[in-house]
Amino acid sequence: MPPTIKNVKAKVYLETTVISYLTARASRDIVVAAHQELTRQWWEQRRNDYYLVVSEVVIREAAAGDPEAAERRGAVVAGIDVLEVGTTALELAEELVRRGAVPAVAAEDALHIAIAATNGIDYLLTWNCTHIANAAMRRAIDEVCIERGCEPTVLCTPEELIEE
Repeated sequence: MPPTIKNVKAKVYLETTVISYLTARASRDIVVAAHQELTRQWWEQRRNDYYLVVSEVVIREAAAGDPEAAERRGAVVAGIDVLEVGTTALELAEELVRRGAVPAVAAEDALHIAIAATNGIDYLLTWNCTHIANAAMRRAIDEVCIERGCEPTVLCTPEELIEE
């Protein structure tokens, strides 16, 4: 029997900040601590409702820094399908930066967006609200993606993807 809309899982690209918040020691900063708790709740309650993916970029970023923290992040991404950084994604990321949809200082963030968009990912889950899940930038990002023939990915935080 072919899959129906109800039994096809939406695809979620886990950006590195989500993995970092999930595995980090509890923060003393009240906002960060709240984001960490929301991330844990999403992970425990909702992750199995989605088909999760990461990219080669996420793997590289998760492996950087403190070895103990990198090991915890690596354990989370182990077993999650990894998307390659293809030519189409690189070109879209360059166009996002060239057109000012994402600032040049955030070229790596543009690459996360481009990988998700070129792979038909439904949601890009992130806590990067400066250069990714930023409502002021979303229209420009979506326009570039559409002009390049990609369906825009929904850029959101775990808090936004906790459905009832």
